[in-house]
Amino acid sequence: MNCKYFGKCGACVVYEGGYEKQLFLKSELNKERFSPFYSGDISIFRSPLSHYRSRSEFKIWHIDEKLYYAMNSIDKSGVVFIDECPQVSEPIFALMPKLLKAIEDNCIGFKLFGVDFLSSQSGEIVVSLLYHRALDSAWRDVAAKIADELEIYIIGRSRGQKVVIKQDYVTEILNVGGTEFRFNYIENSFTQPNSKVNEQMIGWVLKNLSDTQGDLLELYCGAGNFTIPFAKEFRKILATEISKSSINAAKTNMTLNGVDNIEFVRMSVEDFVQALDGVRAFNRMKDIDIDAYKINTIFVDPPRSGMDEATCSFVARYENIIYISCNPETLVRDLAILSKTHDVYDMALFDQFAYTHHVEMGVKLSKKRIAL
Repeated sequence: MNCKYFGKCGACVVYEGGYEKQLFLKSELNKERFSPFYSGDISIFRSPLSHYRSRSEFKIWHIDEKLYYAMNSIDKSGVVFIDECPQVSEPIFALMPKLLKAIEDNCIGFKLFGVDFLSSQSGEIVVSLLYHRALDSAWRDVAAKIADELEIYIIGRSRGQKVVIKQDYVTEILNVGGTEFRFNYIENSFTQPNSKVNEQMIGWVLKNLSDTQGDLLELYCGAGNFTIPFAKEFRKILATEISKSSINAAKTNMTLNGVDNIEFVRMSVEDFVQALDGVRAFNRMKDIDIDAYKINTIFVDPPRSGMDEATCSFVARYENIIYISCNPETLVRDLAILSKTHDVYDMALFDQFAYTHHVEMGVKLSKKRIAL
């Protein structure tokens, strides 16, 4: 990727030597980091070289009557004005200058402080315009006109206010091993930012689940990014997530894909473990026949904080564990616990966040075999 803001904009911090160098540095760092747990080859899944981000956020800076996109500077001393970003998907890249001009021409930039973009690979885009003022019917009329002209969806946000022009989601189609899966990605909710790497990540997990038996339990399921593809591999799936909006999206995505063998439960991991162990009764579990499940495989994709010790102990009950981590540092901590009962059989590095220090890691663990 060639970017005229390398060395100035803080979005990319590992860029010297190009993509190959940054990927090599990540690979070597994580090979060493996980060497106490795994001595095999770590599979590397590459990002596209540019236009890989389907989600992006920009500040808006005002100088006189002119508006500028802005990013934090790499030395954190201020902001850098930008007129393009080769990180973002091609649809967002093409839209950025047109959108700013439309906002200026139609005079709706007053107290606008941020713009968020969400796109699908097919070119659908939701734009969120963030304001330090209330939005009235006049704003709505102008925003609707811009949405029609640019063929996008617009969300206006200010304190305590969300104004939806057309719709607040895009429909993404992921191709995993020749099979297509459809997902509604909702504005202001979590989605994987790099669609091509996401497809590879789902494929790697499915490969590592191909030799497992029984039903599946998933913690931190989000909007069903992994759960929906899993449905074709298992008889039954029980999936938990604490976010109400994510659970609602997951149920919609289940319908979009014609899937009917998943039960989604809105519960924290802590509450779910108590329900499973009979410590407490929860109304949200009253219609679920837990005895009908024969679970020996668990899939987890926790937040950056990873799993606490109690959750690790719960996860370790199961024969097979697939762990996707967006923070290798907390993964190391959790593997120190899980490796007491399980061996690591496979690992992968997913370069979701090119030109940064961040990666996602995948780990497959199975119960230690007792020597006879």
